[in-house]
Amino acid sequence: MIVLPAVDIMDGKAVQLVGGKPGTEKVSLPNPREVALGWESKGAPAIHVVDLNAAMGRGDNFEAITSIMAKVKVPIQVGGGIRTTEAAETLLNLGAAKVVVGTRAITDHEWLSELARSNRHKIILALDTRDGKIQMRGWKESSESKLRDVLRTTEGLPLAGILHTNVNVEGKARGIDLEETKNFLEMCPHDVIVSGGVTTMDDLTALEGIGVRSAVVGLALYKGTITPKQAWGSR
Repeated sequence: MIVLPAVDIMDGKAVQLVGGKPGTEKVSLPNPREVALGWESKGAPAIHVVDLNAAMGRGDNFEAITSIMAKVKVPIQVGGGIRTTEAAETLLNLGAAKVVVGTRAITDHEWLSELARSNRHKIILALDTRDGKIQMRGWKESSESKLRDVLRTTEGLPLAGILHTNVNVEGKARGIDLEETKNFLEMCPHDVIVSGGVTTMDDLTALEGIGVRSAVVGLALYKGTITPKQAWGSR
């Protein structure tokens, strides 16, 4: 199991929110680059960075993200508000190993297809769900598209994977919804990166048991219910 620590950035700070809602910070740290460097020093094999402002259409944290990519040596995957080819390829050219696209990729399959084929195995599609409905624009809107239908359109695309966040359990430190994740895996034609609700090593073990190869972990690492040693074998 590959565990990627989440560095979610809002208003220039590294934060952990409940269900992606501003004002629910359970963690707020002033320097995202130092946070990322800290996870790297503790053994993280890669880091998942999200620009929450850009995802919500409230500015961006481009400088903070580029400063992370300039200093951190392990692979960085970046998401949040990436809705143009220029934005995605700029991040890749500046050093991102992969970029995560969501909102536009869900509503514009042709764009996703072109982006994926031009940047083979460097594009991750984010399919975040709440009560089974796909969430967009920083989880502020629900898509009318059916999850199964969207997944079917991705068959054959050279994606790096699908990032699936269960918003219902995100940031609540109450564990995963294993049955929901199983259902998603059965529908998905790509490798799945799971996010949302991972709280203890039991959650990671359960995910590994159903075939999940990688997971994004946030609050559990910040609060210590999963330690770096448990996640990466570091001291």
